[in-house]
Amino acid sequence: MKIEVLYFAWLRERIGLGRETVETEAETVADLLDELRAREERYALALSDMASVRVAVDQELTTVDAPLKGVREVALFPPMTGG
Repeated sequence: MKIEVLYFAWLRERIGLGRETVETEAETVADLLDELRAREERYALALSDMASVRVAVDQELTTVDAPLKGVREVALFPPMTGG
């Protein structure tokens, strides 16, 4: 299946893309992240500490255990701070 993956803030800077379409067989967000990390070192480094990354699936906040069946978009972003 094809999923649009969106990267925000420092993830976008480290990976070098704001978004990309990914062809995947992943069943969960965690599986997708494993596939991305295995692609290149820049993905592995950017996605190495998921404790500091939030996940949204089709614009709904969720966890890395979320299933991907029928999903069109996965967004990855650091927590927002206010000021």
